[in-house]
Formats: sequence, C-alpha cells, structure tokens
Amino acid sequence: MNTPNFSVFDPAALSQLSQQFSQAFNPQFLQQLSHVADPNVFLGLLNPSAQKQGGAAGLGDLGISLDPAALEKLQVEYTQRLSALWQDMLAARIPAIADRRFSAAAWQGNPVYAFNAAAYLLNAHFLNAMVEALDAPPKMKRKIGFTVQQMIDAMAPSNFLATNPVAQQKIVETNGESLTRGISQMLADMHKGRVSQTDESAFEVGVDVATTEGAVVFENDLFQLIQYQPLTPKVYQRPLLIVPPCINKFYIMDLQPQNSLVRYAVEQGHSVFLVSWRNADESMAHTTWDQYIVDGAIRAIRAAQDISGQDKINTLGFCVGGTILSTALAKLAAEKDNPIASLTLLTALLDFSDTGILDVYIDDMQIRMREQAIGHGGLMPGREFGSAFSSLRPNDLLWNYVESNYLKGEQPAAFDLLYWNADSTNLPGPMFCYYLRNMYLDNSLKDAGKLTVGGQKIDLGKIDAPTFIYASREDHIVPWTSAYASASLLNPKKPKQNRFLLGASGHIAGVINPPAKKKRSYWTNEKIAKDAETWLAAAVEHPGSWWTEWAEFLSGHAGKQVAAPRKLGNATYGVIEPAPGRYVKVRAE
Repeated sequence: MNTPNFSVFDPAALSQLSQQFSQAFNPQFLQQLSHVADPNVFLGLLNPSAQKQGGAAGLGDLGISLDPAALEKLQVEYTQRLSALWQDMLAARIPAIADRRFSAAAWQGNPVYAFNAAAYLLNAHFLNAMVEALDAPPKMKRKIGFTVQQMIDAMAPSNFLATNPVAQQKIVETNGESLTRGISQMLADMHKGRVSQTDESAFEVGVDVATTEGAVVFENDLFQLIQYQPLTPKVYQRPLLIVPPCINKFYIMDLQPQNSLVRYAVEQGHSVFLVSWRNADESMAHTTWDQYIVDGAIRAIRAAQDISGQDKINTLGFCVGGTILSTALAKLAAEKDNPIASLTLLTALLDFSDTGILDVYIDDMQIRMREQAIGHGGLMPGREFGSAFSSLRPNDLLWNYVESNYLKGEQPAAFDLLYWNADSTNLPGPMFCYYLRNMYLDNSLKDAGKLTVGGQKIDLGKIDAPTFIYASREDHIVPWTSAYASASLLNPKKPKQNRFLLGASGHIAGVINPPAKKKRSYWTNEKIAKDAETWLAAAVEHPGSWWTEWAEFLSGHAGKQVAAPRKLGNATYGVIEPAPGRYVKVRAE
C-alpha cells in the first residue's frame, strides 16, 4: 500500500470559513455547529479545491490576510506530520495521544481508532495554527478563533457513535441496553431543550439546596429579601447584605451546608440579608436597568438598614450583582448618602475594557438585533444564557455529556453546582439590552458622569467605603485582570481602602471554596499596583480558601457584637414565608 497524497490547505479554505464569519455571528450560528455529524468535514475544509461560494465575503472584505510564506510553512508541516501518522498506522504503531477524550484502552489499543483520533487532533492543531497566523483585527481574530474552536470541538470523533469505540464496546457489553438508555435520555433532553449535566431529580430547592434557615421579610415585583436565622448567641451590629447575580439563582451562594457562603457568614456571627431576584415573566417585560437599581438594590439596602436599626451596613455583590450594587451605591453617593461600612465585590466587572471570551457575543449589530426584538418589551430567555456559557467550555459542559449520556447511556451523577447551573433565569429585555450596550459595548460605567441612573449621574469614584475585591485566576467570564481594574475606579483618593485578593480556579469554583475542604489556593499583596500583572508579581500564594481572609475583613467593619435577635424582621417588615421563598423556586422552562 502506497502513501496517499494528502490534501493541503490553502486560502480557499479560509475563504470558505470567512463566508460563515461574515454572517454576523448570529445567536443561531453556534447552535447550527452542534448539528455537524461528520468528523471528515475537517479534511474538506483543508481541501485546496474548495472554491469560494458566489456572493461570499472574501478575507479582504473582513480585514483579514494571511502571509503566503506562513501558509506555505504550515502546509509543509501539516503534510509531513499527516504522512508520518499514516505510516505509523500502516506499521500498526499506536500514536501518542495525550487528550483525555481518547485515553480509554478502546482508543489506544486499535490502530484505526487511534489514527482517527490522532488525525482529528492534528487537523485541530493546524486549524488553530491558521487562525494564529492570520493578520486580522483583534476582535475579529478572537471571533474567528472562537468559531473555529466550536467547530473543532463539535467534530471530535468521540461525539459520534460511528467513530467512538468506547460507546460501541459498551453496546456489546450491555447487549444494547446502553444504546436504549442513551436514546431515552436524548429524547428526554430534547423535550427539556437542553443537555442534562446532573441528576436533577436528586435535588429540590429548599430541601437539598438553599437550606440555610431564614425567612422572607420583604418582597416587591423584583425581588424577595431573605433574612437568615442567627446561628450564634451574639451577632455583629452591622448586617451583611448580599446582592447575587440576577442571571441564575441566588443559591449558588447557599448550595448545601458544607459549601454555603451564606451559612459560613452566619456562622461567623453576621446578620445576613440576601436578595432573591424574581425569575422574569411577561409581567416584567418592560422592566428597566434603573428599576433593578432603585427598586432592587437600593430598596434592599433600605430594608436591611431599617430591620437592623443601623445607618451603615456591609454589602457584597457577586458577578452582575456587583455591577448592580456598585451602580446603586454610586447613585446614593451622588445624593450625598453613604449607607455602607464596607463593600465586597466577587468576580464582578466595573471596567468592561476586556470581557474575555464573552466578547465574541458582543458587537453593535448583535445588540441592535436584541434591541429590536426585546429592547422595548420582552424577555431574554434563560436557556440562551445557558447555551452561551456552555459554548465557552463546550467539551466540559456539552460534548462530555453528549458522549456519556447518549452514546454510553450513563446517567449523570448528582452534583449540586450543575443542578444550579441548569436552573436558569429569564431577564427583562429592556434591562438586558441596556446592560449589554452601556456596559459591555460602550463601557460607560467606568467613566464618571457618562451614565444617568434614577436621575443621578453615576461616578463610581464617589463611593467611599473600605472595599474587598476578589477575582478568580482562571475565570473565563470575568477575567481577573478586569476585576482588578475596579481597584482604580473605587476610592481613587483613598487607595489604601481597597484590598484585592486573587483565588485559584474559575468563576464559580474559585468563589465557592469553603475552608473545611482545604482545596486550592489564593494570592495576596497588600499594595495595590498600577496594573494587575505587577500586583501578581509581588503577591504571595497561600494554600486553602480565601474565605478566612474575607471573614477577617468583614468582621473589622461589622461593629461590636450584640445579642442575636430572637425574631426575624420587625414591626414594619414582618415574616412573609420561610426561606428560600417562592421566587427562587420559579423555573424558566
């Protein structure tokens, strides 16, 4: 058998891809990629005979070029490596495959399957190399790279029964039972409209998650306010108000007792209040960003002040909740009102200069489409948030479950964090569109006086309070360097009031890291440097959880300890219902 003449790739392949890139990266495009079912499409993309389709935008039309010398170098290297791989297969030599998707013996023990996996990885490598070699505007290059990676991940041979030897072997071992279960689970997920990541029957909100004792003591059309039952004989005078993100449910901060940040704070002797945002329905279709600030965050601050009898309270905002909380505090500062003793921001953006990979979803045309559809009334469906976030880590959050649930017929394990991840929330269209345009696209929040909210010009620099800023080093939603930028926006005349701390892991796992587990690590540097990398270069790494550092900060601003209240609420704010309340139990199906 002779070595075949392999196709090499050329600009025609990129021209074919550019037709897709010029389609404005509409929200349906990435969903369409998930329907690709033939891994050999890779070789088609690399085929020099591929011709530019009539009417397609060329590379030059998109401001993209590729150095012919760089392309020729890639062509030569690709052909050499693919030829060597073919020779290995002819000699029954198993190629070295480090990718965990192909680590099972069924992949490694068969030359044909091993070749298929290795060829896929080789094609993936050179598609990414082509993207890196492009001379293109940074944002366009990031979009191209993101889209190509989506295609690469979708086409993995592990995703298809015909090319997955592990799944085939399981069918034989179970006499077809795994295939039957897989089809059943796939049909159930099609009915739900999403891929199951966990055994959702293992959890119930208020029974297995969101179980910290407390009561709803206030509610309006936007949120319920939960006050938690003290767990210590004495509590600090100044309470802590937590403003979680309105994307997803609040109980990421109160999963189970052993990993609940809420319960941890209560156990440290703090009186804790928490905003439980309403899952938006048609009655909220015209709700605005200003309402989330005034009727949401500020109303919660007033209630916590009134119930505790304290002029100043401690506050914490997580992710989008941090953006909402900071905007509310800036509005109050413009009115000469400073209701806080401290501010904690967890993986929150105030400066949207660099939004990481989420940037691929943000441009003027996409936002205009959203504004036309829902900007003047309507809902942003929670399932679209789930699809977007899954696309940021598709192998971990999508294809892994396609293989295990459908091809192998395995039932997902019970995992509280993934149960929460699937419990999505809708947002009002006007509020969401305002947030996209003014924060992500125009980055207006960081500029003093550029935004007006509730009749007041917003200037983050007027917020006057000790501030604890936390970021996660591997965060793909809020890059840690962008979270660090908040230190230059807050307390500009009192920089020593700011403290920044960096934790290991990602957006959620880095935050939800209880001390008892003794996992991960974090970095500290008391001096706020001009830029994030300079700060990190002088930072000290510590083993374990950052929660203990935050607890020390919080107690330093919580006032003296007093006897814990016997009843929740007060004469004005009576108990409405037990925690976690009704709002958090409404699902966005």
